[in-house]
Amino acid sequence: MIDFKPSINFWHDFKSNQTAGMWLFLGSRQSLQIVRPSILQLIFWGILGGSANSLFSWLSSGEVGDFNPQGLISYALWPFIALIVGIFLSQRINNPRLMLVPALLWLVLDTHIALLQSFIQYLGYIDVLPYIFYDYLPTIFMVLFVWQSLAVVWVFSRELKWPWWERALIVAATLFTLVVWQMSVKSQPIWKVEEIPPTFAEDAFYAQNQVLNKSLEAVQYGEFAQSHWYFLGVAGAGYQDVFKSEVERIKEQFDTRFGTFGRSLVLINNPTTRTKIPIASRTSMDLALRRIGQQMNRESDVLFLYMTSHGLPNQFEMENAPIDLNDVDPKWLKETLDKSGIRWRVIVISACYSGSFVPALQDDNTLIITASAADRASFGCSNEADYTYFGRAFFDQAMREQTSVTAAFEQAKATVAQWESAQGFEASEPQWSIGKNMEFMLPQLEQRLFPVVGKSDSKTVETPQLSVQTQ
Repeated sequence: MIDFKPSINFWHDFKSNQTAGMWLFLGSRQSLQIVRPSILQLIFWGILGGSANSLFSWLSSGEVGDFNPQGLISYALWPFIALIVGIFLSQRINNPRLMLVPALLWLVLDTHIALLQSFIQYLGYIDVLPYIFYDYLPTIFMVLFVWQSLAVVWVFSRELKWPWWERALIVAATLFTLVVWQMSVKSQPIWKVEEIPPTFAEDAFYAQNQVLNKSLEAVQYGEFAQSHWYFLGVAGAGYQDVFKSEVERIKEQFDTRFGTFGRSLVLINNPTTRTKIPIASRTSMDLALRRIGQQMNRESDVLFLYMTSHGLPNQFEMENAPIDLNDVDPKWLKETLDKSGIRWRVIVISACYSGSFVPALQDDNTLIITASAADRASFGCSNEADYTYFGRAFFDQAMREQTSVTAAFEQAKATVAQWESAQGFEASEPQWSIGKNMEFMLPQLEQRLFPVVGKSDSKTVETPQLSVQTQ
């Protein structure tokens, strides 16, 4: 017979129930010796539990979701089930006070778990949570959710000395109910972010032809007696702003520091630039490379092609929903570059698995740099970031501090490795491949790219706020 202690006052009962929840988390029957059930305590902990879960859902939505009453109703299902179980048990052992205990203990434990999850979610939001934990968080949260229900069953089955077959049956039924519930209501969180179908406005549709032609016409001839660098930046994925920001910043850097003004253009997939900047596609890349090939002195000028997006092996993502764009693959890129007539090429690709592009692009006149090996992910893409990891390390830091592409790559490679190690990531292993003719020609070309400057031109760059997402 379970003998529950009488109620003393609200706050005393509150502290006792809080302690009982901690013992319940450990699966200890001590929780039944401490808990002080009452209608007022059940209502109060129900409010606290709903509020804690609402906070967690709000943080999980990125603080931009809309309140979803259906999600709160779905949450209330569990303490309601626990209350039904309590009514059944109280009649079975003839103890009316037992009626509220399962629901009360479940709510106490759930409140603390939801607050813990909210704290972890907040640490991730402010970017101080070690990133090694991110892959395991969904599993950890699921285990905690399952355990808080199983713990109630475990404690009562031991205290009431149920036979083993009855314990096994109830545990299996609880697990089944948890799985079915999770599958049915995961699309109904308390704070819900409504998906908005992508659109492409009419003004952007008609503006793109003019914008592209204007950008192509702006590419100038270089002076015949000098070597010039031409810059083409491609931001492939339109659903994250980091690629747009990175390409725009790097173009500005090349125009102002490396003398490509009038010989540079960018192709960007992003909803905010559709009426101002040409979208990135195979077609626009083909036209841009052809135009650069026509304008440059093919014997002495060099192309710097920078591509940044998400990627898969042998695949560079081009996305600008709702337009259906074909991704860039190494074979297509090689053929397009060859058709453009551009001889000297420096190609930098920042994407996951971008090293898979190296074999197809290699030739005697080309330098290829990729942010990752063929079988590795790269990191740093998020809406909040200005650069990807490799983009910041190579362009925003190394290319400002070094006076050769080789030295800049070696510095960037070391910097990225340091950042990844600090965050617990698998090393991306940036790649370098240079043809024999380019290896001979590059120092001459770099004299134009890195003119001699005083020390006062150097710039100290702060370590970036790192992002967990891969490309």
